Amino acid sequence: MNEAQHIDLTHRIDKLRSEHRALDEELENLSHDPLTDDLQMQRLKKRKLFLKDSINHLEHKLAPDLSA
Repeated sequence: MNEAQHIDLTHRIDKLRSEHRALDEELENLSHDPLTDDLQMQRLKKRKLFLKDSINHLEHKLAPDLSA
């Protein structure tokens, strides 16, 4: 992986982390609202999980291959 690719992956990870934090805050706020739609909460939680998995996948690509 060259330096430009490394920087690109790092930037993408930062953007995903930012979105993940924003969803976390939104879910926290919605959890205090008695009129919150359960389906909306479920969709937001699935999106948050998808973001976490994407972050982990990209971080794995950044990590050096220790088996080599």
